[in-house]
Amino acid sequence: MITLVTGGARSGKSSFAESLLKDESSVLYMATARVEDKEMEDRVAKHQERRPSTWGLFEGDRNLSEEIQENYSGYLLDCLTVLSSNHMFDITEDRETFPPEIMKEVEDSIFGEVEALIKKANEKEKNLVIVTNEIGDAPVPMYAVTRAFRDIQGRVNQRVARLADLVYLVVCGIPVKIK
Repeated sequence: MITLVTGGARSGKSSFAESLLKDESSVLYMATARVEDKEMEDRVAKHQERRPSTWGLFEGDRNLSEEIQENYSGYLLDCLTVLSSNHMFDITEDRETFPPEIMKEVEDSIFGEVEALIKKANEKEKNLVIVTNEIGDAPVPMYAVTRAFRDIQGRVNQRVARLADLVYLVVCGIPVKIK
């Protein structure tokens, strides 16, 4: 079962996603954040405190499908948006403009990673929950890099939602099933 959980910042997405796996015998938490400052360190610590101590942990944003193994029954990818920003900045480095071919390369890199993960989870009959941000509800961003990221993330979210069995939108801590 592939489940996509989306919503705005601080909407309760991660907590809801974690609750979807509470009955699994074993869970691997796939953390995509790169801890590069104190703020991110604090965010990661809060997530760790909330998760069951029995869950396994994988930290990274590449070759995720290789982590789908027999010793876990459930997987939680938290989060696709951070994975996307990592891929984007690894590919584009310090670019200030984003021609269509670069945007396509970034989008395909992100989606390829997630598509392989979904395919492997389906093949192994594992439950996979993917958390992502719905970033398209805000005003048009001022800077080109932010607009490019918003566009890429929006298209990736659409593509992943098409592959998911279930999709939830979390608003103010309330999950709403949309697929």
